[in-house]
Amino acid sequence: MPLSVEQLAGDPQFLATVRFHAVRMRGLFDAGPRLARLLASHQRWLLAQTAYALSMERDLAIPASGLTAVALVNEITRHKAASRNTILSFIDELLTYRFIVCEAGDERRRPRHYHASEVTHQGMVGWMHSNLVALDVLDGGTRATYFVDHPELIRTMQPRIARDCLADHAWREPSERIALFLWNDAGGLIVDYLVSRIDLDSTHPQRYPIGHLDTRALAADFMISRTHLQRLFAKAVQHGCLGWEEAADKPELWMSRAFVNEYCHWQAIKFACIDEAFHWAKGQAEKAT
Repeated sequence: MPLSVEQLAGDPQFLATVRFHAVRMRGLFDAGPRLARLLASHQRWLLAQTAYALSMERDLAIPASGLTAVALVNEITRHKAASRNTILSFIDELLTYRFIVCEAGDERRRPRHYHASEVTHQGMVGWMHSNLVALDVLDGGTRATYFVDHPELIRTMQPRIARDCLADHAWREPSERIALFLWNDAGGLIVDYLVSRIDLDSTHPQRYPIGHLDTRALAADFMISRTHLQRLFAKAVQHGCLGWEEAADKPELWMSRAFVNEYCHWQAIKFACIDEAFHWAKGQAEKAT
């Protein structure tokens, strides 16, 4: 049976799962930073996941199916997750960097149909695999192995995940403190990086140590200005998410346990959607054989 949000968030080992996934996301960023930035803010995550879902649903027997500007606008604006202009600019960006390509013969037609490029497909497969491995780490399952053996599952799994997440208000509209990071440019990358560095062995009742950060190097790494990063950290400190501990050498950053718990509960929504989609897609595949 798939794990529920309550089961995930209530499991004392779930933080280790979230941290494990955050470390793997850092690896995916290093492998393809420009593609990783498509998921760097929450709005872009919603747009990218929905666009890929539409691409996976392309059926040549149904002319209106697949990824078009109109289809993506309709899906996203239905939930008020972005404006029409933002969506059209996002499509232009995907085309510019060849994360999507126009279907042959559609270059001069309206509406144009697009499909995910190979680099985008491999990136999404890597993202899916990382989430499944993280769930397996939590309960000793074999989801990731099954996915590797049946890669076609992504065509049914991912659209279900994308739509379930988009339709879930708690995921679509994260709490104020989480939104502080997630609605910022590169904010998703930054919070993943911070979570990947928390000390799980800490016994401090209110915080998790992260250690010293070189903000100049971190800003350069994530291709944002140091001023932008420092402003984000300052707001996070004001909201009780982060803090600085004076040390003999250099100040060290910490993340509050309350914020970590809040973030984990939000992440549990996505992981629950992924687990449900995996079990559903697996069941459908096994019925067909």
